[in-house]
Amino acid sequence: MDKTIETTFPVHELIARRWSPRAFAADPVSSATLGSLLEAARWAPSCFNEQPWTYLVATKDDAEAFERLASCLVDANGWAKAAPVLVLSVAQTSFARNGKPNRHALHDVGLATENFVLEAVSHGLVSHQMAGFDVERAREVTGLPQGHEPVAMIAIGHPGDPAALPAPLAERESAPRVRKELQQIAYGSRWGDPAPLG
Repeated sequence: MDKTIETTFPVHELIARRWSPRAFAADPVSSATLGSLLEAARWAPSCFNEQPWTYLVATKDDAEAFERLASCLVDANGWAKAAPVLVLSVAQTSFARNGKPNRHALHDVGLATENFVLEAVSHGLVSHQMAGFDVERAREVTGLPQGHEPVAMIAIGHPGDPAALPAPLAERESAPRVRKELQQIAYGSRWGDPAPLG
């Protein structure tokens, strides 16, 4: 399903094509492709170059590992179990350099994850990031060390058939993509002033 957006200003085609479907095909994702996605994440910018991200990766090739992450999903995200890959992003919440709290850690993990998902688009894959998972269970079943915070669960795979989803989700899958207008998200140097856009 092509859901390429129409934008007010031109953007890179990877950004225009990226979206978060819920329908995934059963086809596996190769380990080399997963390596490319993680390599893209690795080269994201971060505060003081701390690189506070870690990704826990499970594929259906290892049923036990996959179920470990899948067991953390809330019921409403059960559709994600059809994806061949589940990933948990994790933030180290203190600076390694001095032990002080890193309030930018979640921002930096987000930057790395956007690299990850755009690289996925370049390989013909789709991904869906989810807040809907049991954070405490994720900590428990993955053995996260202290000072590391689960951020999001990510389903990755090849596009699937929306008709395979339950009716309400299938309808959402085919709905148009919408965003706020630019003037709602971008201001000048004072809140509410127009941004200096052409």
